Amino acid sequence: QVQLMESGGGSVEAGGSLRLSCAASVSEVTYRRYCMTWFRQAPEKERRWVGSIDTTGTTTYDDSARGRFTISRDNARSTLYRRLNTLRPDDTAICYCAADVKCAGGFDHWGQGTQVTVSS
Repeated sequence: QVQLMESGGGSVEAGGSLRLSCAASVSEVTYRRYCMTWFRQAPEKERRWVGSIDTTGTTTYDDSARGRFTISRDNARSTLYRRLNTLRPDDTAICYCAADVKCAGGFDHWGQGTQVTVSS
């Protein structure tokens, strides 16, 4: 069973930055084949796609995330990252990572989420 563990969330003031991590419980060889995605769920809102990174390192982002957030991966550490800059109070959300083991557009495994809280 693949496990994903997010970390790096916390409480910051508006304008601050955070780097979220998502560590997968698989080898580098296996992890390299995964496409990875970040989602966010704001209070009382539905979970929304933020952005993805494929096996070549190519990223795609939701328009609302473009420019302030950066997704990257370190295959040697089987870890996904999301850098959040210039945070705003409306960025407050639980952030989740998900793995697509065949890069077929599905989300086979999910992390438990990490809370990001931004105060004004």
